[in-house]
Amino acid sequence: MAKLYFNYSTMNAGKSTVLLQASHNYRERGMDTYLLTAAIDGRAGQGRIASRIGISAQADTFRPEDDVFAMIRDRLDQGPVACVFVDEAQFLSETQVWQLARAVDDLNVPVLAYGLRVDFQGKLFPGSAALLALADEMREVRTICKCGRKATMVIRQDENGRAITEGAQVQIGGNETYVSLCRRHWREAVGA
Repeated sequence: MAKLYFNYSTMNAGKSTVLLQASHNYRERGMDTYLLTAAIDGRAGQGRIASRIGISAQADTFRPEDDVFAMIRDRLDQGPVACVFVDEAQFLSETQVWQLARAVDDLNVPVLAYGLRVDFQGKLFPGSAALLALADEMREVRTICKCGRKATMVIRQDENGRAITEGAQVQIGGNETYVSLCRRHWREAVGA
């Protein structure tokens, strides 16, 4: 039975690496996969999922107005797919997460979504909130804080290394401006 999985973490935990490795494992065994990523994130090139360690793969892109159920159905019409992988899942809308759930339920295809859980202000992304509510299974991709504890939060820094506490939820790129921290060190950094 197919399921909807949500694999979440903070910045720079290796979510894209895990996604690409899992897709590779399917393909190595002769099973095709379908990769999707957010059109808003073109850091590796449009329609490309890339890891900081240098591996990458081509993917279709989704925009806020896209029907991802229809995209998956259309791909399945071209031939069998063992699994659907979605990178940058925090950029999905609530409606699109419901569409992923419908693809799992009605098309019987597993969907593995990978994304951030919270933003630099400690708030859930809309897509992540919906995935936390609807996913059949959730897995945390772990990374560590500077103190060695599990990092669950992320700060955005200015050019002087100070935590920024206001601004747009989405800022594409600038990996060097984000630092993953445990909750205690996040609170210290943002003055909470």
